[in-house]
Amino acid sequence: MAQKAVKTSVFTWEGTNKQGAKIKGELSGISPALVKAQLRKQGVNPQKVRKKSVSLFSAGKKIKPMDIALFTRQMATMMKAGVPLLQSFDIIGEGFDNPNMRKLVDDLKQDVAAGNSFAAALRKKPQYFDDLYCNLVDSGEQSGALESLLDRVATYKEKTEALKAKIKKAMNYPIAVVLIAVIVSAILLIKVVPQFQEVFANFGAELPAFTLMVIGISEALQTWWHVVLLGLFGTAYAFKTAHGKSEGFRNWFDRFLLKVPVVGDILYKSAVARFARTLATTFAAGVPLVDALDSVAGATGNVVFRNATMKVKNDVSSGMQLNFSMRTTGTFPSMAIQMTAIGEESGSLDEMLAKVATFYEDEVDNMVDGLTALMEPMIMAVLGVLVGGLIIAMYLPIFQLGAVV
Repeated sequence: MAQKAVKTSVFTWEGTNKQGAKIKGELSGISPALVKAQLRKQGVNPQKVRKKSVSLFSAGKKIKPMDIALFTRQMATMMKAGVPLLQSFDIIGEGFDNPNMRKLVDDLKQDVAAGNSFAAALRKKPQYFDDLYCNLVDSGEQSGALESLLDRVATYKEKTEALKAKIKKAMNYPIAVVLIAVIVSAILLIKVVPQFQEVFANFGAELPAFTLMVIGISEALQTWWHVVLLGLFGTAYAFKTAHGKSEGFRNWFDRFLLKVPVVGDILYKSAVARFARTLATTFAAGVPLVDALDSVAGATGNVVFRNATMKVKNDVSSGMQLNFSMRTTGTFPSMAIQMTAIGEESGSLDEMLAKVATFYEDEVDNMVDGLTALMEPMIMAVLGVLVGGLIIAMYLPIFQLGAVV
């Protein structure tokens, strides 16, 4: 039976080298005494060795998908360099500033050192490593080509996360600006308009309809602001709850997003890119096509493509060609279908699918940049209309009064 590995920690140290110069650094070890002994072997005279403290702000830092992508790339690099698996965990763990990520790497090391396979250790952390990731690593271990499989997985994770970042960029920018516009308008209506209202009360003249409308909105907002705020938070909470618990609502929302102008086109092309990238990665790793399509269905990120992929899986299981089945779904673009057909005919399906993925990833990148450039003047115009309209409404009576005088 394999003995359980002793948990290591990161220590900071200060000391002097053989020339008497002061040096410092970090080193993993079981205890300060063993770290000092290790330093002495390296010709360092240790003076201070203490366990590395955890920053208050980084202690609760979540592990992000990009952290997992970086971990995968580093593992692939270590494996290619011939570094033993357990030593790779030590080297990579020390490089992360996030203590939660260091703990994750250390937990994986403990499991592997206790006699488990790398894939089995990964499966104990399903919140960070999905079935596709674990299956590919398992295939690499079974075939003795772990370094090449890790390289494929690293490329897959990097491309996938880069694509997700582009989509978030397209969504977050207009949402943030609209939110700021709403906050600025609310402050003007609640704090600024009442000041003008007091001035208008002394005019004794009839106010313009536009000004009266703005004053009416201001009075309603001053009276019911808490109801409006509660309604906004309630709507956001209801949406989040429905999206998280109701599969029917999620499916409806996925279909709705694909129909939104411009944004729907970006999401459509990103789903095609994910389909092609995932299928290329799994197929190149030696996973049978029917089994690979199971993983692909969950990776597309949209119910329309998930249903289409499951239909393709059923068709391929019955002997139909992949490209013909993709065409019958009516979901995939012609370019992706034609490239798939060429790949099947030439026996290089994984290469053709990788090219399809790269093409649509570049398309998404260009569309996001174009959307951002287009929305900047549009958002400035919306802000100008909102804020400028409120200012004009307040100064209109003053202009009319000046004309009368």
